[in-house]
Amino acid sequence: MDFKLTDEHKLLQDTAYKFARKEFEPVARECDREEKYPREIWRKGCETGLVGVIIPEEFGGPGAGFFELALITEQFSRVDLGLGLVVVGAAFGAENILFFGTAEQKQKYLPPLVDGRAICAGAFTEPDAGTDVTGAKTRAVKDGGDWVINGSKMFITNGTVCDFMVVFCLTNPDEEAKHRRYSLILVEADRPGITRTKINGKMGIRATDTASLTFENVRVPRENLIGAEGKGFYQLMHFFDCTRTMVAAQGVGLAQGALDKTVRYVQERHVFGKPLATNQGVQFQLAEMATRVELARTITYKAAWQVDQGEVDPSLNAMAKYYAGEKAVWVADKAVQLHGGYGYIDEYDVQRFYRDAKILEIYEGAKEAEKLTIARRLF
Repeated sequence: MDFKLTDEHKLLQDTAYKFARKEFEPVARECDREEKYPREIWRKGCETGLVGVIIPEEFGGPGAGFFELALITEQFSRVDLGLGLVVVGAAFGAENILFFGTAEQKQKYLPPLVDGRAICAGAFTEPDAGTDVTGAKTRAVKDGGDWVINGSKMFITNGTVCDFMVVFCLTNPDEEAKHRRYSLILVEADRPGITRTKINGKMGIRATDTASLTFENVRVPRENLIGAEGKGFYQLMHFFDCTRTMVAAQGVGLAQGALDKTVRYVQERHVFGKPLATNQGVQFQLAEMATRVELARTITYKAAWQVDQGEVDPSLNAMAKYYAGEKAVWVADKAVQLHGGYGYIDEYDVQRFYRDAKILEIYEGAKEAEKLTIARRLF
């Protein structure tokens, strides 16, 4: 068992971190305050080779794995979670095409994600169907050579900026086994009948685009079906089992970034004539923060590595996502506390980290749902 990163991995980390420092830091506060989605940063990420890294070379990507995606995501999130998601999340949802799509679908939809011609969205969540995806009511009905889609989606990342989306649809409502009632269908965002509305006023990750979607008699060709009809639930579960390692990496990166900023602050801040860092109580808190970051990193790396070995472990990935997200919230809270009053104003980045962190306990499966996954595997 070797816990050392290769020279190639270290170079990838360094490239991602330098990119984030250069591109994110100058605009992070502005994008947060104005809820601004910076397309130019996404394009630069594509030019640097940091978007769609798991896409194989035959479709224009570097052919890396989920471990490399985790390394990039961690370094991005170390600087700014929202802007990091703008870049690595531009291909979110397209993993389903890679896993289950036809050769024609892969050739058509994957290369544009790498070279900056397209953004993807995963349209899965609905107003009354989040963690319980089998409660989804968006329906796709066959009509001649088309699917006709009606319904709505909620909290969709990239919803108003995407060029196409992977939509979770009810296609076999009369199927006795509810898990076999659903399918995944590719939908181009400019199809007539789609209304996309940006959601404003989010607590955190305000630079990202989040939207509600409605589908009114939206027609797409039958060949836009991804994989086999009625397999959408199982496809989606496999997708989440893999991509939760990316969310875990977001938690690791944010926690590391909050720790970095706090270490610098307590060395510069003087209290009672001494640097705050000389206080033993402060040192104890920093030690706890660093330990939890390292534990989260270890389980996240292991989970992502196993995905690349073809050994997808839903329980382990749930552990990584739940633990790293929870520790990101905990570390960000400690960071604000150690900054005192300064941590409460937006002149200091830790308050943004604190707001951003909470989503990690909610999206891609709330932490309570992750715990259920873990418990079921125990039994």
